[in-house]
Amino acid sequence: MKQRLLTALVGISVGIAVLCLNKTIIFPIFVALIAAASVYEILNVCGCKKYPVHFGMCLLFAVIIPMLTWFPQIGMIWRIFAASLIVFFMFAGYVADHKKLPFDKLSVMITVTCLITLSVTCIVSLKNISDVHGICYVIMALMAAWIPDAGAYFVGTACGKHKLCPDISPKKTIEGAVGGLIVTAIVFVLFGMGYKYFMHTFRGIDFDVNYFALAVIMLIAAFISMIGDLSASLLKREYNIKDYGKLLPGHGGVVDRFDSVYFVLPYIMLVFNAFGEKIFVFSVS
Repeated sequence: MKQRLLTALVGISVGIAVLCLNKTIIFPIFVALIAAASVYEILNVCGCKKYPVHFGMCLLFAVIIPMLTWFPQIGMIWRIFAASLIVFFMFAGYVADHKKLPFDKLSVMITVTCLITLSVTCIVSLKNISDVHGICYVIMALMAAWIPDAGAYFVGTACGKHKLCPDISPKKTIEGAVGGLIVTAIVFVLFGMGYKYFMHTFRGIDFDVNYFALAVIMLIAAFISMIGDLSASLLKREYNIKDYGKLLPGHGGVVDRFDSVYFVLPYIMLVFNAFGEKIFVFSVS
């Protein structure tokens, strides 16, 4: 437990430092490292590491896309071109080495790499949505993935009796899941109040918060987070492993901490890109 808490404290400290450096190149570099580590761990579990050329191209993809997204002068068409070029070379390698590389492994590598990388890159995209609220969107997206899990754990430990998915995650309960949803809604309403006060007091920026919309959006995010957590647990059972890696002592690998984040990030980016101005509404004078 001490090791787990120490790792958590170090991780939180590093995370805060990176968020404080959100206007520097450190920010996308850190995001790229998360994407690369995530792709590495999942593909390693799936037995894809024994195909080093394709494995390397997957890691290259995971690093390049977040970095390209950081620079606004690099248009979407060039990011798509870079991504397509790497996928093309992967298929070209498959044609050249089809006797050794099964198509199912190639499919896993391409699918995992694209989905995980594009999801994690949403952190950079969220930051770029708004000059005022961008970094808050990033924080909220991460909270939306982790708060439901914490809430479900504490509520489930206190009063959980009915198993949610015993074949996938025996410790999760229905009571815990419901508690996680309720805790998430409450936490984000309080967060909205605190964020409004902070922006008014320390930055002189005034706006209204649509607390109902915020609670509903985050309730949906909490549900998505739970699906992500269960999906990652199911994959671990499929490959009979306890953790995806050992990078984070007491926690496992990066995927063990970010499994829900991969699912929540695209949803949060879509919602705040479309409705962000209706959640944090600037006062009209």
